[in-house]
This record gives sequence, C-alpha cells and structure tokens, in this order.
Amino acid sequence: MAAETTGQAVVSPPRPKRRKRPTRIGIVSSDKRDKTIRVQVSYLVKHPKYGKYMRRRTVLHAHDENNEAAVGDTVEIMMCRPISKTKAWRLVRIIERAPRGGAA
Repeated sequence: MAAETTGQAVVSPPRPKRRKRPTRIGIVSSDKRDKTIRVQVSYLVKHPKYGKYMRRRTVLHAHDENNEAAVGDTVEIMMCRPISKTKAWRLVRIIERAPRGGAA
C-alpha cells in the first residue's frame, strides 16, 4: 500500500547470475524416437594400476525439438531440466553432419 500512495514503482532485487551449464560433444547413435536423439559420448580414462588409457563411453538422451540430427552426426548437447524419465539434455548445435547415402 505504501508504494501505491507514494507513486513509486516496486523494484525487485537483481537475480544472481546463472552458472554455465555443462556441455558434451558426441555422435548421434539413434534418432528413431520423435524429438529425441541418443548421443554417444566417448572419453579416455587412465587405468589406476597399469596406467594404460582405456576407452569409455556413455549414452545420453537429448531433446531435439525439430528432429534435425541424424545418425552419425557430431553434435553438442547441453544439460537442462529433466524433460522425461531419461532425458535431461538438449541439442545445442550440429557440429558436423554425417555423409548421407544419396543416389549415384
């Protein structure tokens, strides 16, 4: 009521700046579902005892709103709020498209 009687606008305090969200780069392994892609992210881990580097991978489900990505594309995905039971990532951009099988 006091703000209305004095004619001043109510100003909310500034919000804290959002932190940068994690991103990953991987290869699309499946695009069969509508608006969803499976992205395989590969990385190397050093063996704790022998020191040899081992290949590891993780499969992430990402939201692809316009169904732009196809199998074999290299994409960048970003973490976001949970969209479904398995989807908590979204497609940011397609880095490189895989060659498509065209008529020769």
